[in-house]
Amino acid sequence: MFTRKIGIDLGTTNTLVFLPNRGIVINEPTAVALRRPDNSVLAVGTEAKEMVGRTPDDIVTYKPLKDGVIAEYYITQAMLRYFISKSVGPFNVFRPEVVISVPAGITSTEYRAVMNAAKEAGAKEVYLVKEPLLAALGAGIPIHSAEGNMIVNIGGGTTEVAVISLGGIVTWASVRVAGNRFDQSISDYVKKKFGLAIGDTTAENIKISIGTALPNRMKTEMKIRGRDLASGLPKDLLINSNEIAEAVNPHLVDIMSAVQSVFNVTPPELAADIMEKGIILSGGSAQLRDLEEFFKRSLGVAAYVAEEPILCVAKGTAIILNHLDVYKRTLLNKK
Repeated sequence: MFTRKIGIDLGTTNTLVFLPNRGIVINEPTAVALRRPDNSVLAVGTEAKEMVGRTPDDIVTYKPLKDGVIAEYYITQAMLRYFISKSVGPFNVFRPEVVISVPAGITSTEYRAVMNAAKEAGAKEVYLVKEPLLAALGAGIPIHSAEGNMIVNIGGGTTEVAVISLGGIVTWASVRVAGNRFDQSISDYVKKKFGLAIGDTTAENIKISIGTALPNRMKTEMKIRGRDLASGLPKDLLINSNEIAEAVNPHLVDIMSAVQSVFNVTPPELAADIMEKGIILSGGSAQLRDLEEFFKRSLGVAAYVAEEPILCVAKGTAIILNHLDVYKRTLLNKK
């Protein structure tokens, strides 16, 4: 019998959907807009993200995942239904098998919530795989070898650090510090230093355009617009990359502490492998400029950003979908 297979990288900020033979078919923000008072779904994904900060009182926008896990169950279910339907078509008679990424530190309650939401959204079978394993697969790391490999997956809501060997996670840490916190720190910095209020979208644009992990003599500048807190009127401001490095530094230090804590409990043989091969960085926030150099200076270990880091987890679901029978016996039966 013909069965559809779908891989979903269910991220706090963006959701990516992979279909075998078609590649990544959806890459949209993890956002839902509801109309009050009946809570009917008005928009999902890109359309809902564009409404953030611009809605009247009767429309509410939600980000249903917080720190990588479900915060709003029914909204997540509606969003998954939208993504599954958009992927396979609304009139597809075959319920798909779905592989979904989940944080390494997921609790049993959160595990069941994702499983149930996906099944109620139209999935026939649901396989949940821990994000570091998927990111490692997508980054081309040979996860089944006896050597140690460290992956640091910096997403929107969480940063997950894991040492992987023989197809499993040996040691790991998960911190709720990632891209969204970077945005918030930029917004807070601009507010505190310049007395200018900016929105989440502006803060994110600043991070993408001129964000960097380290200050540099060749700093880049960007013109931004916000609301002056003293006068209440719109105001333009010129901000530079070194100021952004200062704003995000405390969060990068938190991520370094998590990596250090994983090293502290990693068996010496595996730690030696990592020292030799370096740390692999994945996730959308791994694209922050000079992040590899920040890692090297902080830890004394080389770091490398994976090819297309934002797609690593989705690529990992692709590898599992292409060899589903094999992985059902190994990765997919591990909670």
